[in-house]
Amino acid sequence: MKSLQDGKLRKLLRFAWEHSAYYRSAFEDAGITEEQLDTLPLSCFPTIDKQKFLEHFDELVTVPDLKQESLREFDAGEAVDRKPYQGKYHVVHSSGSTGKPGYFVYDEEAWNQMLSGIIRAALWGMSMLQILKLLIKRPRIVYIAATDGRYGGAMAVGDGIDGVGASQLYLDIKTPVAEWIRQLKEFRPNIVIGYPSAVKILAQLMEDGEVSLDVERVVSCGEPLGASLRSWLEKIFGTQVVNFYGASESLALGVETDPEDGMLLFDDMNVIEVENGVMYFTCLYNYAQPLIRYRLSDRLTLQAPEEGEQPFTKAVGLLGRNEDVLWFEDGRGNREFLHPLAIEGFCIEGLKDYQFRQTTKDTFEMYAETEHDASRDRIRQEMLRQMGEILTEKKLDYVQFYVNFVNEILPDTRTGKKPLILKGKVA
Repeated sequence: MKSLQDGKLRKLLRFAWEHSAYYRSAFEDAGITEEQLDTLPLSCFPTIDKQKFLEHFDELVTVPDLKQESLREFDAGEAVDRKPYQGKYHVVHSSGSTGKPGYFVYDEEAWNQMLSGIIRAALWGMSMLQILKLLIKRPRIVYIAATDGRYGGAMAVGDGIDGVGASQLYLDIKTPVAEWIRQLKEFRPNIVIGYPSAVKILAQLMEDGEVSLDVERVVSCGEPLGASLRSWLEKIFGTQVVNFYGASESLALGVETDPEDGMLLFDDMNVIEVENGVMYFTCLYNYAQPLIRYRLSDRLTLQAPEEGEQPFTKAVGLLGRNEDVLWFEDGRGNREFLHPLAIEGFCIEGLKDYQFRQTTKDTFEMYAETEHDASRDRIRQEMLRQMGEILTEKKLDYVQFYVNFVNEILPDTRTGKKPLILKGKVA
């Protein structure tokens, strides 16, 4: 795997040197010569972040007919569908969760390689016999998320479904639930793909008896999947939930089927590095818009595969965006953060979903959704006890924490995703 990865990396570096004005200049400014492209460690190459990417978009791409302003006009003026830009470029825009949206472009070859990665992830852990049986039955796949924009998930899932000859149904997060129920009863999907916060709504309909489905595969994507929600989804659907990891910048990054094994990263498609807690990735298959040592705001720890395991690096403790972090300050001005997903290590029985809101510099509250028959008193006491241990470990003993129970936590109607942290002013 390392040899395969390095071979692809060297080919990409040389291509970027020869065809991207931005990378040629950035490499030379870092003192890198053409002779060093085949031997110099990747860590010696300069990094790039989203701001720099947006500033130098036109010089970074390797094809002359890709211009950022033209892409903006295309996005604004053309109907949202899977039709490629100029008939040959697949355009994905980020949701803008980390600031100004950017456009990430895949040519046909890169798009097809990415689709292969997504299909591989969706079928991960299945034997060839199981896959053949599934395909023979002509899968009926429902995708539940925000589908009214050039979001990578909606576009890639649609093309991937076409590629395996499956039937498909899109359910947009803004569609009324009554219409969901009507379409689900008519379509009767046996594979469910979508944001976990959106898939949760379908699971609730099943639990309430509004919809009855025989589901063979559930694929969660687009946002972090907490352990409590995962456990509840697996109970409702009666099948394993596959946790897929991707980003607009590279739609196929990794897959997780067993939380104890961690997220397996697709080392044959990307190189992921972590330096001083910062994540950088290099996409090995996109030559039209090379992303080399591009900074992502996800937080994770890398672990090399052990002997006898599959030859993929593990991402341990994948915590989603850095923006989903609570920062606290004591009376002496000392600051420390707490990532809300830390609580999902509890996987408390009966706790289904949650959100956080910081109320002051040293207090926060949690909105918790529980299963219908769960004891809220028990859950509250267990959460307070275990959260107290986490706060002590993080040297945040001075922080006070409150639990508020709510009937239901719904995703944002615009993005289809559940904000982990509800925004509000800190006193």
